[in-house]
Amino acid sequence: MKFQGRSTRKRTGGRRRHARNKRKHELGDEPTETEVGDRKVKIVEARGGTEKVRTVATDVASVATDDGTISAEIETVVENPANPNYVRRNIITKGAVIETSEGEARVTSRPGQDGQVNAELLE
Repeated sequence: MKFQGRSTRKRTGGRRRHARNKRKHELGDEPTETEVGDRKVKIVEARGGTEKVRTVATDVASVATDDGTISAEIETVVENPANPNYVRRNIITKGAVIETSEGEARVTSRPGQDGQVNAELLE
């Protein structure tokens, strides 16, 4: 688990002493690495009783074109600036370039957070 509380270092580089222990709500989750495959979602409880839908795997993307939005099949990940290893593993993140049935498209949503893949067609 990742700790997402205040840093132990100041902006100047000096040390900041902790005043209390870590809290449960300050712990983060592992990143949801959305893969290309049959659609699978995970529902996670968030703060305030709300729910987040995380896409674990998907094979469909909503692609924005000049004519409107089309639901397209995802074939593979072509490029991913977040991590070059994600291309080999077919992991979709925001900014990734995916090959769809409509052509190459860049992902504009955060599938691990939003629960869907939105993309815009590249020229």
